[in-house]
Amino acid sequence: MAQLLNDSIPFALLILAVGFVLLIKGADFFVEGSSSIAKKLRIPSIIIGMTIVAMGTSLPETAVSITASIANSNSLAISNVTGSNIFNLMAVIGTCAILTPVVVQPYVIKRDFPWSIVAATALLALSFFGNEINRIDGIILLVLFVAFIALMISSAQKARKAGLAETNEAILAAEEAKILPLYKCLIFIVGGVAAIIIGGDFVVDSACALALRFGLSETLIGLTIVAIGTSLPELVTSIVAAKKNEVDIALGNALGSNVFNIFFVLGIAGTISPVNVIQNNLWDIIILIAFSAIIWLFASIRKELKRPVGILMVLLYLAYMAYIVIRDM
Repeated sequence: MAQLLNDSIPFALLILAVGFVLLIKGADFFVEGSSSIAKKLRIPSIIIGMTIVAMGTSLPETAVSITASIANSNSLAISNVTGSNIFNLMAVIGTCAILTPVVVQPYVIKRDFPWSIVAATALLALSFFGNEINRIDGIILLVLFVAFIALMISSAQKARKAGLAETNEAILAAEEAKILPLYKCLIFIVGGVAAIIIGGDFVVDSACALALRFGLSETLIGLTIVAIGTSLPELVTSIVAAKKNEVDIALGNALGSNVFNIFFVLGIAGTISPVNVIQNNLWDIIILIAFSAIIWLFASIRKELKRPVGILMVLLYLAYMAYIVIRDM
C-alpha cells in the first residue's frame, strides 16, 4: 500500500479520510467504555484518563517511535514525541477549553501537571548530555514510567476505597448514570483501540506520502504531520470526552499521554537503539517545558481553563508551528 500511497494522491486522500473516521469512532467507543468502567469501579475519571485512555491513545506514537528505532531512523522518534506532547498540551487541552470550561482539580495541579513537567525536564537533561538517548537513558526513563504507573495504581486504589464509603444517596446517583455492561465495556475499549491504531496508521502514512510529494524534510514531518497525526487520537478522544462532560478524562488523557510518550515510548526506543538528539530538538523540549509551566501556573491561579485561555493556547500552538516551519524549511 505504501507504493500506491506515494504514486496516487487521490488514493492517499481517501486513506486519510478513512483514517479520520476510524479515529473519531474509535475514540467515541473508547471513552464510552472507559467511563463506564470508571463508574463501575468507583474510580475517578481522571485516573482512567491518566492510565488506560492515555496509553491507548498513545499507541500510534509508540508504534511510530519503536518502528523508527528498529529501522535506525531515530531522529523521527524524538521529534514525533516532542511535537505530539506540545500538540497534546496546547492544541488538545486548548480545544477542550474552547468547547467547555475545564475545571482543574487540586490533585491535577499538585500531581499531574508536575509529572508532565518532570518528564519533559528529565528528557531535556538526558538529551543534553551526549546528544542522544542511549540504552542507559532509556532504562532510566522506563524506571520513571514504572514509578508513575505505581503512583496511578495507588491513587486508583485509594479512590476505590473512598468510593466504597460513599453515602447511599451518592451510590444511587451513580447507579442511575448510564453504565454499560462489562462485556460491552470490553468490546468498546478493545474495538476502540483497534480503530485508533488502524486509523492513526492510515492518517500518518497517507499524510507523510502527501508531504513527501511536496518535498518537506523528515524533521519537519516528524514535528508536524507525524506528531499531529499520531496525536489525533488524543485530540478526538478529548473532544468527545469534553462533549460528554467527562472533562477529567479530557485533561487526564492529554497529561497522561505526555508522560507516557516520554517515559515509555522514548524509553523503549532508546533501549532498542540510541536516539540521536540535535540542537533543534533541545529547543523544542525547552518550549514544551515553558508551555507546561505557563499552563500549570495559570491553572493553579484560576482553577479553571475557560474559552479565552483555550483560544490563547491554540494561537500559541499555531505560532509554534509557524516557528518550526520557518526554522526547518
